[in-house]
Order: sequence, then structure tokens, then C-alpha cells
Amino acid sequence: MVDPFPEHAVQVLVVRQDAPEVRARLDRYRALLDTGEREREARFHFDADRERFVIGRALARLQLSRYLGGDPRQWSFVANAHGRPELLARGGAPTFGFNVSHTRGLVAFAMARTTDVGVDVECIDRVLTHDIADRFFAPAEVATLRALPARDQARVFFDFWTLKEAYIKARGMGLALPLRHFAFRLRAPAPPAIAFDPEIDDDAETWQFAQAWPTDRHRLAVAVRRSGADLDVRIEDVVPRVDE
Repeated sequence: MVDPFPEHAVQVLVVRQDAPEVRARLDRYRALLDTGEREREARFHFDADRERFVIGRALARLQLSRYLGGDPRQWSFVANAHGRPELLARGGAPTFGFNVSHTRGLVAFAMARTTDVGVDVECIDRVLTHDIADRFFAPAEVATLRALPARDQARVFFDFWTLKEAYIKARGMGLALPLRHFAFRLRAPAPPAIAFDPEIDDDAETWQFAQAWPTDRHRLAVAVRRSGADLDVRIEDVVPRVDE
């Protein structure tokens, strides 16, 4: 049975790596992967990294089959010129975009009826140094960060970092887009807004961004290009199900 994809929506699914129901299904998730994915899994040095890769690819396969039909094992993916995995669609299949992000303890997956969708999730526990922002953030973002009390700087650092990662992933260009040449303005409770230097050929009005705290130690951001009104960003904590 094929489910209709929610109209005018971005679906964001979050999987907790340490959930007992998830851990019990790891072998079944792995069985959905193709030979190339299993070879890539084997190249990860740490078990935790391998597990998150398996969860992310299995989740993508399961969601594509949920909305397009067919066996989750049948999907083929191709990396674009900058390494982003994209769906090698069957003839006549609707166009969907998807993106996966994983960090310590969590996997996030975003899907929309546009190829320009990106998601990033980061664990905020890591120790930060000021030179990271100085090297990778736009001057306006650095100024915003430095103006904050020290106790707030780590949180806002991850606001900016996840938004920037989600945008470059949605563009499918990775670090070919220089991070210092676009800047986010945080304006809660309104959504974040983006501005571009002349070096980047893009239209800020076509982009929508959303943020969430899926856990108290994970920051998540979503970027999607849309025309017209904002899309409904639906974030859900799930355990991927595999048919018996």
C-alpha cells in the first residue's frame, strides 16, 4: 500500500540510535542495503558510525517505498558531483528530494517534493573554540555570536552551524559554497532568514528554514526551496519499521 505524501509539507524523521527498538532491528535495516552501501559501511572505523549509516540509508529506502511503492531494496542512489546521494528514479516516478544527517546518538531524515531539501543535526556536547566561527561564519554571524553572554554562545553557534550545513546540503554543493558568503539572521519566534553576498547566485526569498531541538542535546535545522507560501515542516520521532 502506497501512502500519499503530505501536501505542501516537509517530512523530517528523527531516529534515536540507542532506542532498544532501533537496536533490535539493526540487522533487518542492514539487510535492505545494496552491495555498495555495505562496502561503505565497512569503511567506517567505529561501530557507532556504522550503525548510524545503516539507519540513515534504511530509513531513506523505507520512506521512498512508503510513498512510491515497491521493495525498499530496489532503490538505486547516485552521488552528485559533490557527493550528495540522490535517487536514481524509475521512469514516471514523482520527483522527491531527501537528505540524511547523523551525529552522535541521532539520525535525521528529511523528504519533500523538491530536490532542494537539506537537514543537519548536531550533538551540542562537543567543546568549541572561537576559531571555528572565525574561519567558517560570515562576519555578521560572528558579530552576533560575540555580542552574546558566554553562556549563550555555544547554543547560538549550533543555531548557525546547523542552518549553514542544511543550506549547503539542500543546494547539493557542499563546501563548494563558501560558508562566509552567506549569513543567517536569527529572529525567533519567526523563522531564520538568509542573505547572500554577490558571489553566491541565489534568491533568499525562495528559501524556508526551520529549527528544532529533537532532544535536549541535539540541534536540528531544515532548509527547503519552495515557491509561494511556507511549507508545513513536520518533525517526528520514529522507530523505522521493516515488514516481517
